[in-house]
Amino acid sequence: MDGFLARCIKMEISLRDELTRAHKSFFQRLRDERGDVPGWVLVVLMTTGLVTAIWTIAAPRLTAILKNSLDAMNGIR
Repeated sequence: MDGFLARCIKMEISLRDELTRAHKSFFQRLRDERGDVPGWVLVVLMTTGLVTAIWTIAAPRLTAILKNSLDAMNGIR
């Protein structure tokens, strides 16, 4: 029984050591990850520009489609 208990304690200690190493390694890699902030800013600005341009061009037609749909729904009653 004492041998089994000693093995369990050794296994627990080695498991804790492995978990501690993995934890430190994970957070070290996390600190080293800086990301690509300028790239994301560029993507957001370009998307905003595209949506604005498309909306400006399509707004009159979309308004007409919506108005016609609502008028047709009023005619059903």
